[in-house]
Amino acid sequence: MKALITGASSGIGREIAHLLAARGYELVLCARREDRLRQLAAELPTVCHVLAADLADETECRLLYQAVRGDELEVVVNNAGFGLFGPFVSTDLDTELRMIDTNIRAVHILTKLALQDFVPRGRGYILNVASAAGFLPGPLMASYYASKNYVLRLTQAVREELRRAHSPVRVCALCPGPVNTEFNKVAGVRFALDGLDAKRVAREAVSGLFAGRGVVVPGASMKAMTAARHFAPDWLLARITYHFQHKKGGA
Repeated sequence: MKALITGASSGIGREIAHLLAARGYELVLCARREDRLRQLAAELPTVCHVLAADLADETECRLLYQAVRGDELEVVVNNAGFGLFGPFVSTDLDTELRMIDTNIRAVHILTKLALQDFVPRGRGYILNVASAAGFLPGPLMASYYASKNYVLRLTQAVREELRRAHSPVRVCALCPGPVNTEFNKVAGVRFALDGLDAKRVAREAVSGLFAGRGVVVPGASMKAMTAARHFAPDWLLARITYHFQHKKGGA
């Protein structure tokens, strides 16, 4: 059994690698930082393959999948992604386009290619790391929130297609709130809320994936928030989100 994990060099991806290794999976670890991947591979009690790639590049996404595809590939974890803080009118366009390519296009490509192998085979698991941000409009992080909405809705739609086709292949969207990782440094923010431990988030993600859950929202407070959104109109949610985003104030 083999599992591909993108964004494996730190945070949630790194912790998922530890959990899948403990389940006996041979791992393909992918991220841009090869040195971090090799350090992780040395820690894990399983066979690991290190593939450094920039998933903002469509060609590298396709080459990555061609390198890992095969009958032994059973799990794909689309974890690579990053955010960007600031008013939409002033954030850097090139950075946003790289974020869209990483957060959306790479997930779309790897999900589709994996499903095209998994469905005929009749087995496989795909975990797409979205965010609780995907449930909301996100002023001051507009592009990031929108990208995670795409990941969440794509996963939910594909899950329904698989259900109607009676396919045993499982897809799951992980939607955490703030997590104590490098994300806030890269995005240029300080969290307004306390972050969850990445190990806890990874445990809930992996257990939810194999249990066949469609969406995993770690943490009681974030579960309550995502449930409460049903009772407020979108314009009010946007204003509330702006209030919390504004508190971040940049790192």
